[in-house]
Amino acid sequence: MLKKIPLCVLCLTLLSGQVKAATPQEIQQWQTADKKNDAKAQNKLGDTYGTGTGITQDNAEVLKWFRLAVEEGDANAQSHLGVMYYFGSGVTKDYAEALKWFRLAVDQGNANGQNNLGFMYYNGYGVRADFPKAFKWFQIAAAQGNANSQNYLGVMYERGEGVPVDYAEALKWYRLAANQGNANAREAVKRLGGK
Repeated sequence: MLKKIPLCVLCLTLLSGQVKAATPQEIQQWQTADKKNDAKAQNKLGDTYGTGTGITQDNAEVLKWFRLAVEEGDANAQSHLGVMYYFGSGVTKDYAEALKWFRLAVDQGNANGQNNLGFMYYNGYGVRADFPKAFKWFQIAAAQGNANSQNYLGVMYERGEGVPVDYAEALKWYRLAANQGNANAREAVKRLGGK
């Protein structure tokens, strides 16, 4: 029997890809762009303060910038806020609030929000665990290239969670995630004998 996937290993999707250190010029440019209600700049500032890349990490600033982007209707910021509520980063931990923000992001077709909603259903955080619903959201996000969702589909096919056990299908999804750098998927490919 395989162990439950630890949260710290397959975490919710907050940032897409690697975050490089922001230069002082970039930070100043984003802050200037914010005056024009630029959700993209607001998200970049939120990401930058969240990771501390090129600036001091500050959860209050993260929350400020993501909330400003949310006011512009930005789906990435909605998903980011959901993650903050999930972990209790700069806010009180609140699964119901996390679900609210994930669902708002999902309503806009946001792959990170879809992955995060699937994660909540898979693990039963704030909702009753529901593998078919988790599978549905992972499938939708995976089709948009979300590596965490691709990995989760591999897990679900390998374990027969919400779907029949299908090692070939599991390996297919693990390979897609591994090709995007997902370390857990790479280990699964090795475990299942793939190359």
